[in-house]
Amino acid sequence: MHAQRHEPPVEIRPSEAEVIALAYHRAASGDAWAALVRAVEDALTDQRDAEARVLAQGRLISRGYARCRAGTA
Repeated sequence: MHAQRHEPPVEIRPSEAEVIALAYHRAASGDAWAALVRAVEDALTDQRDAEARVLAQGRLISRGYARCRAGTA
């Protein structure tokens, strides 16, 4: 489909994932394998950090419930 003269050109924007992938690729000086490995390492680190935060919040919530029960009884 060709754009008509009166229609502005279609702007193609990369997705967020494409922007991130390009940043990793550039940081790895064009080495696609190194970029992929680094991206996966970062994702796994983020996942571990998120899981640790969830566990910490769970412990705080549990203590809060225990204190409330102990205080009202």
